[in-house]
Amino acid sequence: MLRLTLRSLRAEATRMLLSSLAIVFGVAFVAGTLIFVDGMRAGAYERAGTFDRHTDLGVYADKEPLAAALVDRVRAVDGVAAADGELTATAGVVGSDGRPVLGFAVLAAIPTDPALRSYDVVAGRLPDRPGEVVLDAPTAAEEGFTLGTAVRVGGGDGPARPYTLVGTVDVAGTTRDVGGPFIGLVGPDALTVSGMTGYGRILVAARPGVDRDALADRLSTVAGSSSTVKTRQQILDDAVEDAVRDLRQFSTVLLTFAAVAVVVAGFVIANTFAIVLAQRTRRTALLRLVGATRGQVFRAALVESALVGLAASAAGVVLGAALAGGLGTLLSRWDVAVHGGLTVTASTVLLALALGTLLTVASALLPAWRGTRIPPVAALTDAAVQPARRAGRARLAVGAVVLVAGIAALVGAAAAAQVALVALGGVLTFFGIVLFGPVLVPALVRALGWPVRRVVGAVAGLAVANAMRNPRRVAATTTALVIGIGLVSAFVVGARSTKDGIERTVDAQVGADFVVTGIGGDLPAPLSGELRARTELGLVHEQREAVSAGIDIRAADPTLVRRSGPTVRAGDLARFGPGSVLVHRELAEARGWTAGSPVTVSGRTFRVAAVVGGDNPTSTGGPVPAGHVVELVDEDFTALFPNERGYLAEVEPAAGVDPATARAAIETVVARYPTVNLLDQAAYKKMLTGTVDLLLAFVTALLGLAVVIALVGVANTLSLSVVERTRENAVLRAVGLTRGRMRMMLAVEAVLMALVGALLGVGLGTGVSASAMALLARAGDFHVVLPLGQLGLILAVAVVAALLASVLPARRALARPVVEALGDQ
Repeated sequence: MLRLTLRSLRAEATRMLLSSLAIVFGVAFVAGTLIFVDGMRAGAYERAGTFDRHTDLGVYADKEPLAAALVDRVRAVDGVAAADGELTATAGVVGSDGRPVLGFAVLAAIPTDPALRSYDVVAGRLPDRPGEVVLDAPTAAEEGFTLGTAVRVGGGDGPARPYTLVGTVDVAGTTRDVGGPFIGLVGPDALTVSGMTGYGRILVAARPGVDRDALADRLSTVAGSSSTVKTRQQILDDAVEDAVRDLRQFSTVLLTFAAVAVVVAGFVIANTFAIVLAQRTRRTALLRLVGATRGQVFRAALVESALVGLAASAAGVVLGAALAGGLGTLLSRWDVAVHGGLTVTASTVLLALALGTLLTVASALLPAWRGTRIPPVAALTDAAVQPARRAGRARLAVGAVVLVAGIAALVGAAAAAQVALVALGGVLTFFGIVLFGPVLVPALVRALGWPVRRVVGAVAGLAVANAMRNPRRVAATTTALVIGIGLVSAFVVGARSTKDGIERTVDAQVGADFVVTGIGGDLPAPLSGELRARTELGLVHEQREAVSAGIDIRAADPTLVRRSGPTVRAGDLARFGPGSVLVHRELAEARGWTAGSPVTVSGRTFRVAAVVGGDNPTSTGGPVPAGHVVELVDEDFTALFPNERGYLAEVEPAAGVDPATARAAIETVVARYPTVNLLDQAAYKKMLTGTVDLLLAFVTALLGLAVVIALVGVANTLSLSVVERTRENAVLRAVGLTRGRMRMMLAVEAVLMALVGALLGVGLGTGVSASAMALLARAGDFHVVLPLGQLGLILAVAVVAALLASVLPARRALARPVVEALGDQ
């Protein structure tokens, strides 16, 4: 039986090649993910302790920053050889062209004591005194900065100041390499630029021979209870954890998408073996007739599946290494910091081989078991294959119940305010489609085939009949496509709906022509005042908010409020000004406040000008209930919260000033602050929605492989069905069916299968997104928006791919002469 199995594999190698592609792609996704993540992890471990190579102990701030005076007290502790403060914050660099260098910049305080310096210097030296700066080597090279030149650096607390560039460093592959500039200053300068009142930690180098545990105890006594002392091992362990934490989350996301591809591959390979073994009905029966036992037949089928799975898995590992390299290149083009080469470990190879082999064997178990039920007398009949079996009533009944339950969960998720119901509804609906597929899919094939028959004629009728001949088979083929296209559609609809909601929110909250935003933090304190001082500018409003006594207090501008046109429940917007407030409806109802009544906000008394809003209550989150909002004019807000800063300022030209002149005036002010960015409203919307577009492109690329696997399943099913219908196709050709019409018949059959799967997938994905948007609508202005163009493109791609998938089966159907095909057994 083993020799016969091997000989059968060799004879049908071409047929099994297409069958194994699903396993190749599925294993490639898993192997590529593991290879890519292993490479990044190796790079992360290698450079995790880069900045602590000479640190023996560290004093870490628990809540409040560590005062600069504490550094001197730590230096005086017996056994300390050197101590220096360190912090990390955000800042910005003004480029050689006078514009801020793009990218999220990291500012760090660099120790001045040589005993604590752990940076890798590329050129020059590290800063020794105030007024000196080092940059990462790539930024210095890109901007054309040379040693000794002045580089303007600014943070969130003031305008940029010039510092002398004394060196460049290498921070690639570390936690301080985030895709933007790295800025290194001595401690006092770092405190000034960042606006921080103290350090995040104090690095300590011990004297030789000093007991580290005893020194740690003495440091704890000096530092007090508001800080924590860590040993060198603890520092390195934390560094490694920081280095791999985001990587672990990233790998989880990738493996989740890989799991989708593997599940799709499982559906395809199971359907493939079901068809192949069904086509061997006479051969299997003949083996039983000459003495083969059921066990031998079963084991032979499993051996065949194991060999196919092992060969496909090996090819998948090779393809996975190529995918890992491509993923690294793709992320680099998206300015995502990627470090570490490709690392192929024995555990990854063995896991990938085992996964692919076990998946193939598991997919073949049921078809192989069914093959053992073939009686020997079947070898004496004229049947070439087993007749198509109808789905059982129990399966269909359960499928109908599960499908209805899934749809009900999606519809009721918003009313129940349960995110879990959205996921549960999506899963149940999918399994309902799987179980009820033998009834649902043929019905859709018949419905879609009706207009095609009217256009194409009898050839389309033959294609519809062929597609509906085996309901279980066509349902299994389309189900694999439902998974991939369903997930792609869910993300496409969700992304478009989210972008639309963001754009409507910007329209409601930002009513000015220009927007000045902070990069990585709040706006510098002097910025708004400098903008107001420009005669070219009229309205300047910094969006600020604070929480006090369970109320979300927001700064507002009367002109912008009236322009946005909130729903007025009581009172008059014209009365909103100094000494008055706008109260949102939810807070007014909770506190019993009405228009004209005096209210106390953060210790001061105001009068309610109007009660507004209530359509889509929002809040900053935390302890503040949704809609518990009070709005004050800028002057009153500043009086209550003089140190509160915002991340966004709205700016409009003065009366009679054209937008170009106003923009130039804003740029003159903004150029002094490298941590802010000037945008018009359209650019601001694009900035906010850019992440959604990037995420959608990334997800679509990952799920695209699952869709490819499913389309391979369509081609595979059609190809194997052609083998099954060899004599039937020969009869059609004998009675006059032309070669072109034969190709058309198979193309229509492929398109119908792909189109049904794509329509079900789009319907499932749209339903999941609609349920999620209905849930989000409870907290904001979100509702489902159908991107008809993108959804139409998904269907068009499925149709084109199906047409391509029909080429090889058609070529096979037409390759054999009619007389020879008529004699096929």
